[in-house]
Amino acid sequence: MKAEHYVGGVFRSDGPSFPLIAPVDGSELGTVPEATREVVDDAVTAAQRALRGPWGATGAEERAAALRAVADGIQARFDEFVDAEVADTGRPRDFARTVDVPRAIGNFRAYADLLYGRPERAYTTQVPGWSAGTGQALNYTVRRPLGVVAIISPWNLPLLLSTWKIAPALACGNAVVLKPSEETPSTATLLARVIDDAGLSDGAFNLVHGHGPAAAGEFLTGHPGVDAIAFTGESATGAAIMRNAADHVTPVSFELGGKNPALVFADADLDAAVDGTVRSSFTHSGQICLCTERVYVDRPIFDEFVVRLGERASALDGYGPMISAAHRDKVLSYYRLARDEGATVVAGGGAPAFGDERDTGFHVEPTVLTGLPETARTVREEVFGPVCHVAPFDTEDEALALANDSPYGLASTVWTRDLSRAHRVAPRVETGIVWVNCWNLRDLRTPFGGVKASGIGREGGEYSLDFFSEPVNVCIQI
Repeated sequence: MKAEHYVGGVFRSDGPSFPLIAPVDGSELGTVPEATREVVDDAVTAAQRALRGPWGATGAEERAAALRAVADGIQARFDEFVDAEVADTGRPRDFARTVDVPRAIGNFRAYADLLYGRPERAYTTQVPGWSAGTGQALNYTVRRPLGVVAIISPWNLPLLLSTWKIAPALACGNAVVLKPSEETPSTATLLARVIDDAGLSDGAFNLVHGHGPAAAGEFLTGHPGVDAIAFTGESATGAAIMRNAADHVTPVSFELGGKNPALVFADADLDAAVDGTVRSSFTHSGQICLCTERVYVDRPIFDEFVVRLGERASALDGYGPMISAAHRDKVLSYYRLARDEGATVVAGGGAPAFGDERDTGFHVEPTVLTGLPETARTVREEVFGPVCHVAPFDTEDEALALANDSPYGLASTVWTRDLSRAHRVAPRVETGIVWVNCWNLRDLRTPFGGVKASGIGREGGEYSLDFFSEPVNVCIQI
């Protein structure tokens, strides 16, 4: 799939280009056009024009039909999307087939269903009432779109996380300008092809490729014509975007980084806890914001848990590469740092040797560490790789104190058979999401997002509609 911009209903490749590198073996997949300030300007202008034109006049039922048409288009090109996602990210093909592409389809269908079933949620509600001293009045609330929404999506789950924002933004009647990560442009381009075929008004969806600082990302998030920004990515980038948006007081929705804890109590099903921690720490080689990097285990089962987790990590194969050589080097630098800080390496700790073309790719070993103090950088900082540090605790209060002693607060897991403990502990963990005896079990209608340095706002179901539309009260005296 050739990466192209999509602006005002037209595909274009103007601007300088940069290479797209396959993380599996380091080969060049093609080139990507870098959007200039002028291209970004054109995209924002096209979005504004769409809002003044046919797209701005569409009703909830029409928008729901458009979202379903996009979902059907992704389904019809399912294997193309899988191929593009695997090529860009290097992830196992089964992951793309069972998670990335189905969830993208589900995102569009979920918001079509929500919009069609509850059009008033994004459109209007009524409150009959009265005003003291002036007689009766009718108050009603119209929910109108924000306008031009800039969406910045990351490289780790590029199709899933971009559609997670695009679908509700379009559902509410906004016009979208998407800038995907420069590392993973292919499924975004393919999605633009699907949207073009689905017949959305020109300019309702626009796509620009490029880098972030002093490039397309900065041009877009600082653009005076952008009315809202939705971003998923690392916390430092979120802070930079917020500074860029501040001059125009542009509202933001951020899903940022995490240093996610797991609490494993002695009464837990140990098999389930080990299995769940393998999934939560090493899925997509730890390159998911929800992955577990800090594991706290009740002391009576600590030794057995560490042995079993280390054995499972050592046996993993086919887990996929880091997204780039730079990110591989970053993760390996944390492995070296952990040793310097005094860690015991239970499993992994380096780069694997496969004896095939993967050796020129960007792979690192799934790694289990113990023995570090809570002040260690490896315990405090987000690595975003296949690594976790395991430490013991003695009491429930200590476990909570350890889990909450972090600048991040995205997601956590709690492993226990004690129902009272589960209900007692879960609300006290300072994360936006708490999974009990599971991990990443998602219902698209539930709120998704973090606290502290892990984000601002919530996405999912009606929570996304709340961000992508604004209520306007109309009061009519009778």
